[in-house]
Order: sequence, then structure tokens, then C-alpha cells
Amino acid sequence: MNLQLSPIIRLPQVSVGKGAFVTGERVVAEETPVALTYNGSTHAVMMASPADLDDFALGFSLSEGIVAAPDDLISTEIIEHEMGCEIRMWLSDRCSGAYRMRRRALAGPVGCGLCGVESLAEAWRPLSRIAGTLRVSPEAIADAMADLSEAQRLNREARAIHGAAFWRPGRGVIAIREDVGRHNALDKLAGVLAKHSEPPSEGAVLLTSRVSVEMVQKTARMGAPLLVAISAPTALAVRVAEGCGITLLAVARGDSFEVFTHPDRVDLVHCEGTKLR
Repeated sequence: MNLQLSPIIRLPQVSVGKGAFVTGERVVAEETPVALTYNGSTHAVMMASPADLDDFALGFSLSEGIVAAPDDLISTEIIEHEMGCEIRMWLSDRCSGAYRMRRRALAGPVGCGLCGVESLAEAWRPLSRIAGTLRVSPEAIADAMADLSEAQRLNREARAIHGAAFWRPGRGVIAIREDVGRHNALDKLAGVLAKHSEPPSEGAVLLTSRVSVEMVQKTARMGAPLLVAISAPTALAVRVAEGCGITLLAVARGDSFEVFTHPDRVDLVHCEGTKLR
């Protein structure tokens, strides 16, 4: 197998249409097996874009509750193999003991968020309730989602890559990460924010994907009060967002979106409308 350790590559193709064909090239997204190991033991094998893997390592570790802070990862090394990548991480003493107690294996397709959990209880680790005073206007949401599209450098070329971004009022999109897996993109975003001590409580997470429950859980563990997505949520995602205090906006396209939970963070005072009973 000849893997290309670049997030996008150019491949030959043949376009067929209207009774004719033409040879050419297309930029396509790469996906690579990425093994995450802690203290010498493999914890997870994920299919991911081979980019920003240091952010992925930290964000995944935080999201999974393996570490509580960036300095709990004593060292991180990315090793390229013929069949993929390995991220070797070593934990602090305070995390190593807890990790040995809960060690589990996880292997699945692109960014599969709950594959391999050992019990239903593990899938429902408690989430802290999100507070904060963030309040945004509909116009700001529309501008943020437009900025998200513009910031997707890889997807502009390959048209098959998810994006997760962090937006702050007055500053716009300050960080974005892309990946073939939507969960991976969000983990990478969590990693880069933690690395730079950027407080998620002061902004919104923006997604190019649908909102499944894992995306809400990861956002809650980051501490972001507002989650905005291009596509629709699942019913479970809405219930979890309601329960942990996240304002969930979805189907955000153009200047319109739908508010599913905690609408008090959206300034609708200048909008015309009728409250449904």
C-alpha cells in the first residue's frame, strides 16, 4: 500500500458526459489509519486526514477524558509507517494510573465517535453544565458561517473534507481544523484551542456537518456555550444539548438557521416572528 501522507493529493481521472470523455486530474482527500498509543499501548485506530496530528492527539486525549490539561501529555511523537501513522503519547503520573484502570480499544471507520466503548455507562460520561454570558445576533451567525466556508482551504480543493472552527465576537474565526472525519476535525480544534489557552467559553463552535450526540458531547467537554452547524441534529443531540446548557443552532445556511435549545443566547429582539405554543 502506497499511502500519501498529505491531506489532499492529485489523481488522474476520466470525466464522462454528453457522449464524450476527457482525461484530466482531480484533487481528492487522503485518509490514513492513525494509531493513538498511550504509554506504549494502542488505544485507538482512527481513519483521519494526515494533517495537524499533534492537535488531534491533544484534542482526542482531552475529549476522551484521558488527560485533563495539555501538560498531562509528557511527550508526543508522530511516527510515519508504510501503512499509516502512529501517535505515541506518554502520560503524566497523575493520569497514568487512571488510564490503566479504564484502558479500552477503539477501532472504526472515519471518525466513528462511540465505537468500542465497553459499557453504556462509559458512553454517557457526565457533562458539566455550560454557563456564560455569550449573546449573538442572527447577522453575526450568518457572517460566522460564511467565514467558516472561506476558511476551509483543504475543502475548497477536495470538496470532501469536514471543518470545525472556533469563532469569537469581534474577532471572527480564529481557528479552524479540517479532516475527512467530522469528529476528528472537532478533536483537532479542541487540541489547538487548548494548546494556545484560548477559552472556548467566549465563543462558538462552527461545524460543516450534521450534529450527532458525540459532537455535542465534545463541544460540552471543551466548554463552548454555542454550537452552530450547517446540517440538522439528531433528536438525542438536541436532548443532550438542552441538558448541558449548550445553545444548538443547526441548518445554518445563508442568513437563516434553526434554534433548537437555549435560545436566550440569540438576540431575536429585532426579528419579526410568532412564538409557537
